[in-house]
Amino acid sequence: MEVFNSYSLTLATVLQVILLGFVGGILSGFIGSGGAFFMTPGMMNLGVPGVIAVGSNITHKFGKAMVGSRRHGEMGNVDRKLGLFMLLTAAVGIRIAVWINTSLLHVKKGAGDAAADLYISVVFVSILSVVALSMLRDIINSARTEGGGPSRRISEFLGRMRLIPEVNFPVSDVRISLWILLLVGLLTGYLAGTIGVGGFVGVPAMIYVFGLPTPVATGTELFLAMFMGAFGAVNYAFEGMVDLRLTLLMYLGSLVGIHIGTYGTKVVKEVVIRLVTSVIILLCVLSRGVAIPIYLRQLGWLGFDPAWDNYLNLASKGLLMASGSGGALMILVQVMRAYVRRRRVRASLDLSMAAEPKQPAQGRT
Repeated sequence: MEVFNSYSLTLATVLQVILLGFVGGILSGFIGSGGAFFMTPGMMNLGVPGVIAVGSNITHKFGKAMVGSRRHGEMGNVDRKLGLFMLLTAAVGIRIAVWINTSLLHVKKGAGDAAADLYISVVFVSILSVVALSMLRDIINSARTEGGGPSRRISEFLGRMRLIPEVNFPVSDVRISLWILLLVGLLTGYLAGTIGVGGFVGVPAMIYVFGLPTPVATGTELFLAMFMGAFGAVNYAFEGMVDLRLTLLMYLGSLVGIHIGTYGTKVVKEVVIRLVTSVIILLCVLSRGVAIPIYLRQLGWLGFDPAWDNYLNLASKGLLMASGSGGALMILVQVMRAYVRRRRVRASLDLSMAAEPKQPAQGRT
């Protein structure tokens, strides 16, 4: 296809994609998200068309979700029945997203992929800015009320409304209206198919709307993401919008980075994790926002010197790399500090044990 061949992978691009996967893997393990909020705009800044960036990323997401879902399943944190119910409409949402994204390709002659890139960027900025600001507000509120868990006001309100039919989920110990369940599944699938990020809506909805415990919400979302990733990959591949080169290169970096990020969750305070997450997402949102005028100019909806495209793209790439590398560096520093402290503790314990006088063995009588 013409779109698929509109960019090439140079050695510099290959190394940058691996780096994107590495940083995205660290953020994924640290934050609990797939890292697509960083990798999708990162590939777009490298010249990859937005639709291919989303298609390759959702394919990459499938493998990671499968591993994560299995680990959570072993701990009993996966409500498979709930995930399968949401999958009914999540598949519809993905299909709608794929149809819209591919329909926008070359919507205007001479504009290339600008319409699709603009649409993906606007949805990205709109959704993730709300997510980041909500996280910051939650951090402020949790600082005022120590020990407070997630609010149950929404789930309790919907429970009092008794929107029948309701479905019982024994693993999660909740009863949920079928209509609310299907609506959340539709939105999660749509966002996963549009920007490659569905968990930022699915997990909060399971916690605040359904009333699920946080570990079960995370495990169930990964279970759902495994099927959404597979279905999205098939749909985008059918349209010729999956570049397996990008997917495999991201795996090279992410499979290493995810272990570092996961270890970071054990040595960094939860409030710091949420603060870093919200700041990183806001910088990613600004990065995409800076690139939007480029697509508006290419579509003829905004008039300025085309030479400014390079400056805007450079600013967008700089903001994105600042968010990802800054967050990854903070995590790596914390991990190294924890490792050094651990070595020191072990060394001191070994010295104290060596210094203890040995008790003489008592003879048998």
